[in-house]
Amino acid sequence: MTANDDLLSVLYTSTARSPFGDDELAELLTRSRASNERHELTGMLLYRGGRFVQVLEGPAERVRDLLAVIATDERHTAMRVLIEQPIERREFADWTMGYQPIAVTTAPAPAGFRDTFDDLEQSGDPSATLRAARELSLWFRVRERRAQSDAR
Repeated sequence: MTANDDLLSVLYTSTARSPFGDDELAELLTRSRASNERHELTGMLLYRGGRFVQVLEGPAERVRDLLAVIATDERHTAMRVLIEQPIERREFADWTMGYQPIAVTTAPAPAGFRDTFDDLEQSGDPSATLRAARELSLWFRVRERRAQSDAR
C-alpha cells in the first residue's frame, strides 16, 4: 500500500452527454469497481438528472491518471475538478466505488432549500464547495447505513 502522505482526494462534477439508464450505470459501476480495486482507488459516485459528482481517493499518481482518462471519456462533458487535496486518510476506505442514485423531484423547493449539487458547481468559494462536498458525503453515508439496517 502507498504511504499516507501520497494520498490524494479529488472531487469533480461532469455532465452526461446523454442520460444513463440503470443498465448503463450498472455496467459503469462494475467496471469501475474492478479497476479501482486493482489500482487502490476508493470513492463515491452520485448521479442525478444527467449530472455526476464523484470523489476519487488513493495514490496521487493513480488518481491523476484516472482523471485524465475520465476527462477524455466521450460519455462526459463539462468536467470540472472542484477540490483536489492531499489527505492523511481515506473517507471511503471500504468502498471501491460507493453509489447512490438521487431522485429528481418536480415539486417546488421549500423556502430556504439548498441544492447541494448546485452548491458544488456554482460556488466560487472553495470553503463553500468543501462544505457542500462534506454534506453530500454525510448524506451518502447515512443512506448507506439505513440500507444496511433495512436489509437486516
